[in-house]
Amino acid sequence: MYKNRFTLFVILITLLITACKKNLAEINRNPNAVEDPQPDYLLTAAEKTAADNYWGADNNFNSSLLIIQHWAKIQYTEPDRYIFSNSSFTSLWNAGYAQVITNLNTIIGFPDEKANTNYKAVATILRSWTFQLLTDAYGAIPYKESGKIKETLTPVYDSQKEVYFGLLDELKTAAAALNPAAGTISGDVLYGGSLDNWKKFAGALRLRIALRIADREPGKAKEVITELTADPSLLISSNSESAQLKYDKPPLQNPMAAWFSTRDDYRVGKTIIDKLYALNDPRLDIYADKPSDTSVKKYVGVPSGLTNSDANNLGFAKTSKPDSVFFRSDANPAVIISYAEVLFAKAEAAARGLLAGTAADLYKQAITASFNQYQITDTAAINAYFGQPAVAYNPANYKKSIGEQKWIALYGQGLEAFAEWRRLDYPQLAPGASGVLDGKIPVRFIYPGTEQSLNGANYKAAVAAQGTDDLLTRLWFDVK
Repeated sequence: MYKNRFTLFVILITLLITACKKNLAEINRNPNAVEDPQPDYLLTAAEKTAADNYWGADNNFNSSLLIIQHWAKIQYTEPDRYIFSNSSFTSLWNAGYAQVITNLNTIIGFPDEKANTNYKAVATILRSWTFQLLTDAYGAIPYKESGKIKETLTPVYDSQKEVYFGLLDELKTAAAALNPAAGTISGDVLYGGSLDNWKKFAGALRLRIALRIADREPGKAKEVITELTADPSLLISSNSESAQLKYDKPPLQNPMAAWFSTRDDYRVGKTIIDKLYALNDPRLDIYADKPSDTSVKKYVGVPSGLTNSDANNLGFAKTSKPDSVFFRSDANPAVIISYAEVLFAKAEAAARGLLAGTAADLYKQAITASFNQYQITDTAAINAYFGQPAVAYNPANYKKSIGEQKWIALYGQGLEAFAEWRRLDYPQLAPGASGVLDGKIPVRFIYPGTEQSLNGANYKAAVAAQGTDDLLTRLWFDVK
C-alpha cells in the first residue's frame, strides 16, 4: 500500500514539474522570435549584417582603415597608435560566426522544398566571403566544424591554407550549382536575385583567394586563374557588376553615416592625401573634403598615430574629413569586390606569369575602372594621369606599381586594403608617429579573448601552430 502511494506521489510530482517547465517555456518565449524562418528573410539579414560588419567602425574605420593609413584619428587616438586588446576585434568574429554564418548555414540546411538550390548556392558564396575575411584577419579559424552546434561546441581551428583551399572548392561548386531552372531567390539586397552576378561574385572571390596563396602555392593559384579567365561569364566584367550593398532604402542604414551623424573623430590620413597630391590624382576630390575653415585652401591630412594632444592641436576645422559621399546613405555602397580589383588581380596574374596577357594594359584598365567607379570619365584627364612617370607601370617591380595603385583604389575598404598591403608589401608605410609597437605596424587581428575561455584547447593548438597571438605575428599568406 505504501509503495503504491509513493509511486502515485512520484507520478504527480513529475507531471507538476513537466507542466511548470511547459509554462516557463511559454512565459520565456520571445514573442518577436521567428518560429518558422524563411530563406529570403535570413538572406537579407545575412547580407546586411555582413556588409555592416565589413564597412562599419570596429573592423574598418576604427582599426584596419587606420592601420592602412587611409584614415587617421583627430581625437581618441589610441587605436591609431595600435593600442588594441583581445576585446578590440570581437565584432568581426562574433557577428561573422553567430549571425552571418549561422543564418547562412540555416538556409543551406533547409529542405529543398523550403530553399531551392539557388538559395543554398548564394548562401554558400556569401558564407565563403565571410570565412575569407575571418582568416585574412586572424589566420587559423574554425572552418570545417564551424556552425555544427549539434556535433561540437568547441570547433577545431583549421590552418589558413586549409581554409583558403576549402573556400576555392566550395565557391566553384556553388557557382556551378546556380541554375535559373531551379527557381528564383528573394530577399537579395546585394544583387537583386541575379544568378549571373552571383556566379561572377563567386569567381571574383576565387581570383582574390588564388592571389592570396600565390606566393605559397603558385601551382594551385595558376590552376584557378587559368580556369576563371578562360570563361568570361565567371568574372565581374564591369562596374555595374561589382559586388556592393547600396544603402538606398530602409532598413539599410549606412554605418558610416550613422557614425558621422553623432561623432567627429576621424580624418583622412596624411599618407594618402600626400600620395594623391603627388600623383595629381583626381580621386582626391572624391576621397576628402577641404577643411571647414575657409582660410585653409588645400586638403590637409592627419598623420597616423598621433597622441591625443598632438592630434587635437591640428584643429578640427583645419583638417580634412572624408568626403560626404562616403557617409551619405544614398551615395555610399559597401563595396565588397569592385571591377577595378578584378582587373588589378588580372594584371598581377599576368606579371607573375600565371595568366597570358599584358600586365601594363590590365594595370591601366584597372586604374581607369577605379576612376569610372567614381564617375571620373574624362579621357584627357585619365590619359594625362597615365603620362606621369610615377604612375607608369614598372615591370621590374610590379608589386610596387600594382600595390600602390590598388591601395588607392581600395580606399574605404579597410580589411581588403589591409590584406593586400601585407601581401604585396606596398605602399611602404611608416609606422604611426606615436605607435606602441617599437616602430612596427600590426599585421593581424588578435583572437577574441572569449576564445581562450570558451574554446581554450583548440585556441592553444592554433596559436602553437601559427605563432604568438599578437599584432605582429605574420600569417601564412603574408610572405616577407
